[in-house]
Amino acid sequence: MEKFFKLKEHNTNVRTEIVAGITTFMSMAYILAVNPSILSATGMPSSAVFAATAVASAVATILMGLIANLPFALSAGMGLNAYFAYTVCLGMGASWQVALAAVFVEGLIFILLSLTNIREAIFNSIPVSLKTGVSAGIGLFIIIIALINAKVLLPSDATTVSLIAFNKVALTESGQINPMLISALLCLIGILITALFMHFKVMGNILLGILATWILGIICQVLGIYVPNPDAGFYSVIPNGALVEIPKEGFASTFMQFTEGFRQINQVCIFQFIAILISFLFVDIFDTLGTLIGCASSGNMLDKDGKLPGIKGALLADAIGTTFGAMLGTSTITTFVESASGVEEGGRTGLTAIVTAILFILALFLWPIFSVIPSFATSPALIMVGFLMMKNIARIEWGEITEAVPAFLAIIAMPFFYSISEGISFGIISYVVLNLLTGKVKKVNLVLVIVAILFILKYIFI
Repeated sequence: MEKFFKLKEHNTNVRTEIVAGITTFMSMAYILAVNPSILSATGMPSSAVFAATAVASAVATILMGLIANLPFALSAGMGLNAYFAYTVCLGMGASWQVALAAVFVEGLIFILLSLTNIREAIFNSIPVSLKTGVSAGIGLFIIIIALINAKVLLPSDATTVSLIAFNKVALTESGQINPMLISALLCLIGILITALFMHFKVMGNILLGILATWILGIICQVLGIYVPNPDAGFYSVIPNGALVEIPKEGFASTFMQFTEGFRQINQVCIFQFIAILISFLFVDIFDTLGTLIGCASSGNMLDKDGKLPGIKGALLADAIGTTFGAMLGTSTITTFVESASGVEEGGRTGLTAIVTAILFILALFLWPIFSVIPSFATSPALIMVGFLMMKNIARIEWGEITEAVPAFLAIIAMPFFYSISEGISFGIISYVVLNLLTGKVKKVNLVLVIVAILFILKYIFI
């Protein structure tokens, strides 16, 4: 291990790397509960998504450790899974097989881009304000999804959503406590619990927030406060049977289903499919590169020129992970910002990533536990992830209109239009137009102009 991972050269040791790997897994294991919850909205079997997520995460993270020798872990990206489910499938009407086909093609493109310097060039062509706006907008989009899943927000005739009327839904027609009310209350309590864990810097705070809220739900069910009603979408939160068991069908029902997606591509026109691809590419480019640079910066892993040694290998691991994940049946695989928790524990080499990957494989056997974790327990995790994505909003130059307005439009368009791609589209188009009209031509590069034109054509022809 010393010879392969160069532990001494990176001022670390086996024990430190193992602790860092465990810390990273604890910080991001919530994705094993959240991703099946989100993608199941498209009709994908939860158990298959769980298995695909665990295996794809493990494989991509192993590649990160072996190819790049970096302590970063990968899994199904938050925001990208929401775009997959709520925009592409539920919004555009595409099947989940078509969405997987888009992810598969995206992965192949990323493999080609990762073997060159094009991916870094694309990233560098986008202004910081837009990157920040997109990240913040996705955060808000995720928050709205979480609040709806937990029944804190409900569909309304007057507006898109409205706050649950706590006093009016307290009891069902049969006189029992309404599980909708309990779900909403437990979600709100879960937010506070997770925030407290984060305040006290508890390791794995988001995962522990899920578990704590779930335990409260179990107590409520045992006491008869929470009464499951499957017909209304409220299921038992208590595991029934063995606690350790691998999903029986694995990812058989989703494996290689992207090929069926290519056969169903007539569900969306080719231009719309290209727009989906561009959106996946755009978000993933910034998510991965931003995470890599951010995590590396926190661990003083950048060289004197501010570059990350081994970044090409890291990008390749990410690209291969996305392609492999689409083959298994999950949304885009990307580097997780939670990797910073392992870096803070001293992780500096690929051994940290290998340890995290092993834990993802072991988690495969805990499907009976993950399968009964309810939405009101995973929603606080989504909301806190959204909160974390909003933190950098202060980096936007609010005093510079040509920077601030495009970022602002990207932020508000995503939750209000219920679409990540619309936020990206509004942000880029407005940035190009405003800067060209105000004479700031040098701020607009050819890549931005091309992407803006493509988005405009989308509105004309779709």
